[in-house]
Amino acid sequence: MHSLRTRITLMTVCVVVVAAAIITLLSVLFIKKTERNKSDQTLLLLCEIGERNIDYYFSSVEKSVKRTSSYVEDDLEGVEDEQLKRHMDRVEKYFEQMAYKTNGVLTYYYRIDPAVSESVKGFWYTNLDGEGFQPHEVTDITLYDTNDTSSLVWFTVPKFTGKSIWLPPYVTDNLDVRVISYNVPIYWQGQFVGVVGIEIDYSTMAEQVESIRLYSNGYAFITDAEGNLIFHPRIDVTRLARETTIPKPPEGMLSSSTFYSYTFEGVEKQAAWLTLCNGMRLNVSVPVSEMEGDWHSLIREIVIVSAEVLIVLTIFILLYTKQITKHLEKLTAATEQVVQGNYDFVLDYNGNDEVGKLTKTFKRMADHTREHISDLNKRAYVDALTSVRNKGAYTEYIEDLQKRLENDDPFEFAMAMFDCNNLKQINDQYGHDKGDLYLKSACQLICRTFRHSPVFRIGGDEFAAVLLNDDLQNKETLVKQFEDARKEICASARHKWEEVNVAMGIAAYDPQADATVIDTIRRADKMMYENKRNQKEKA
Repeated sequence: MHSLRTRITLMTVCVVVVAAAIITLLSVLFIKKTERNKSDQTLLLLCEIGERNIDYYFSSVEKSVKRTSSYVEDDLEGVEDEQLKRHMDRVEKYFEQMAYKTNGVLTYYYRIDPAVSESVKGFWYTNLDGEGFQPHEVTDITLYDTNDTSSLVWFTVPKFTGKSIWLPPYVTDNLDVRVISYNVPIYWQGQFVGVVGIEIDYSTMAEQVESIRLYSNGYAFITDAEGNLIFHPRIDVTRLARETTIPKPPEGMLSSSTFYSYTFEGVEKQAAWLTLCNGMRLNVSVPVSEMEGDWHSLIREIVIVSAEVLIVLTIFILLYTKQITKHLEKLTAATEQVVQGNYDFVLDYNGNDEVGKLTKTFKRMADHTREHISDLNKRAYVDALTSVRNKGAYTEYIEDLQKRLENDDPFEFAMAMFDCNNLKQINDQYGHDKGDLYLKSACQLICRTFRHSPVFRIGGDEFAAVLLNDDLQNKETLVKQFEDARKEICASARHKWEEVNVAMGIAAYDPQADATVIDTIRRADKMMYENKRNQKEKA
């Protein structure tokens, strides 16, 4: 026991045991962190897919009602009874077309405020059997207090708020059907005239939510912004609404974090939520045990494999102590580099023994991790709409420029600042999808003109470019090309959103006038705003 060989063997075995334990522990911690992040991303991805599908459905309803309301207000000639009767005939035909084009519409209506006309009440069409819309006797609004928003909510709430609004589920008058509605108040010369709206079947929304599944027992549910249940596949929300005592939402559900944990029916759950276009929240929930089941099994397998490797290594330690120690040291060093974020390590051992297998497995795992982190880093600095660099990349780039100046690194550059005019008007009048097209066109023109310069989207309607080398030397020519191309696009545009009304300002860095890069940016901003004012004056 006291021989040198024995002591070296025991020491080597202890070193191997400790090294293997460290590797296993680091692998377990790494796998736990990676798999938890992957599970959270899977949960969020499913929530995003469900949000897009449900929002698409809600948006189609919203667009139909808004288009109808625009037509109604444009068609109004006055509020005299004869004028309203002719107006009602025209609106009925238009609204019918919009309702047939919109999926899942249960009823649609246009109701006139009794204070405007006692004889012209409006219309109400229903499609309860799926065979087509039929006229239905309208609710007598005079039986209700239209200032009381707790009753006849589809009429009183839009009238009281004066805004377009999605209403939470309610049982519609006379039909005894649970619906969700979108309603828009109608005005003529500032006077409230009535309400147009569409009611969709609550069960249609429920079917879309119930189709969202994850693992064996994951599901989705909908709440309002206060955490009150709108729909839950395992809770009868209609019965819950009739109870006097409503359970409080779980802790964490109302936090600002996208992910939260809670316990339901004794089961610990992990959930993610996103806000729908109508203000409701889509929640996707899954039992924690199912999320962690896969990587728990993987950790057990790693621990078992590690123990088996230790047994084999102990048997052959006298013959391969030096070789095994050398390769384990390399693997340990590589593991430490991975922990520190360095993936440029070399593991050249390709043996078929346990150490070789562990080395290959670790290299594959490190490669996959590096690719995953690299992909995340790339996406973190790219604007999702225009595919140019985003504000985070812009901030980092400006900081690097400033460091070069502080290090007395002589170089020339210019800052070009751009502002897209009328974006809010386009969004409000034509919708955000047209505003997105407008922004993409503006960005494409900037990138096409300043093709050798990095372009950044630094705000909703603001872009920036850093002119270097050829673009810097030819900036006057490029500015003229940009303006000529902009005018040509605007002249040929058939719609407002196809125009490219972009104000631009360029300032070259002047070491005598600019103490920092920010000073150059301020001068470019000032010139851009002057250009913006000139464009408005010419318009």
